[in-house]
Amino acid sequence: MGGGRKRRRDQRDGSDAPPTMHPRNRYAAAAPDFAALAALYPSFAPFVSLSAGGGRASVDFTDFAATRELTRVLLLHDHGVNWWIPDGQLCPTVPNRSNYIHWIEDLLSSNLIPRISSSSETVRGFDIGTGANCIYPLLGASLLGWSFVGSDVTDVALEWAKKNVESNPHLAGLIEIRNANEVPCSSKPETVAEEIVRENTSEPVENVVRTIPPILVGVVRDSESFDFCMCNPPFFESMEEAGLNPKTSCAGTAEEMACPGGEQAFITRIIEDSVFVKNSFRWFTSMVGRKANIKLLVSKIREVGATVVKTTEFVQGQTARWGLAWSFIAPRKTVIRSSIPGKVHHSFMLQGLRHGSGAFQVLKSAETFFCASNLSCKTDSLSFSIDVTLSDEQTEAAILDGDDLPGSVEDNSRKLHSTVSGASFRISVFEQMPGTLLIKGSLLNKSLSGTFSSYFAQLEETLKMEFVKPR
Repeated sequence: MGGGRKRRRDQRDGSDAPPTMHPRNRYAAAAPDFAALAALYPSFAPFVSLSAGGGRASVDFTDFAATRELTRVLLLHDHGVNWWIPDGQLCPTVPNRSNYIHWIEDLLSSNLIPRISSSSETVRGFDIGTGANCIYPLLGASLLGWSFVGSDVTDVALEWAKKNVESNPHLAGLIEIRNANEVPCSSKPETVAEEIVRENTSEPVENVVRTIPPILVGVVRDSESFDFCMCNPPFFESMEEAGLNPKTSCAGTAEEMACPGGEQAFITRIIEDSVFVKNSFRWFTSMVGRKANIKLLVSKIREVGATVVKTTEFVQGQTARWGLAWSFIAPRKTVIRSSIPGKVHHSFMLQGLRHGSGAFQVLKSAETFFCASNLSCKTDSLSFSIDVTLSDEQTEAAILDGDDLPGSVEDNSRKLHSTVSGASFRISVFEQMPGTLLIKGSLLNKSLSGTFSSYFAQLEETLKMEFVKPR
């Protein structure tokens, strides 16, 4: 965390710099002042070192006691939260976890996915594997007034999560801790996640968890609805693998850190469970520790029929994590009707692209957007274009609904018989300069200009949310 400040100063000078913290993260403008915190909290002082000549203060992040005390002090000083965990439990970093909370806040505040009809005014989240630290419910409740159910399976995690909630009476009414083991036995057949475990675990390993515990199915009650679920999954396949990074403290239990098949198997299980409880959540989300897993997980999400998939990158100092979100709720569509013929060309710019984003990634995301709306896509990767076609039924529905020009049903029926067959509109991606793309839409079937305008406006919102760095 001490090194994060230098990284942020450096990246102000270049457009190709890595993404920064979420702009609403209170640590985005400046990293915590360790020296000032040590002066205010004497228990933290022994863990703070000054470089030669009285330079910047630092903390040894390989020392569990130091990282735990830093987390305790930050939660108390900046969030008014009382907090503690026993030795051996996973110790979260507050800035990184705050990034995840604020990203979910962005997802919920966008108009892309409507609220669940049964949702109350208070945002309600479900934290999968909340741990002894209970960090996400405590941050979400203290920062935004959200309510939470936090689930876990170990006695220690459940005991200390409850203690951390009870230590904060002003938040206790917003947070429920739930034992995920107290669910009916499942009769589901072997899941894809379990197949991954069998394929990737060549021999029994004593220091990993041997089964993936209940996640959503059976833990979420039939009458419940949530705005989102979130998860900091076990990233590793074994505790030995978890200890390979010499720059961080390998604190955490086997249940928190590792499972057979690693994060790929665990998140796959969340994806599978999401199909069974898709009507109970507006958004499903998970943190991802390895960028290489994103493509495969997104593919699995598409296979189960999600309508929207979102990804992002979280940054804290030199550490990067990724966020993955999906939903089964149909994207909100705004039907545009006008007495004036709609435009046949639309365009917008994507400026300040996130690190690693380019024309190809944007083209594939646009293809996913239209396919999620059950539109047919023909993508040309050489010309960076997509021909999008509405089905005959979709075209008929749009025209008979008075897509563009006012008129009687008879007028619209006549217009239907004169429509042009083939592609409805074309989307093209052009690179203007490094870090800037032009997205252009051209209407090919002029009887669908209102529908074209509506889809293009939604596409603009979706691509900017996914690829443009927050200002």
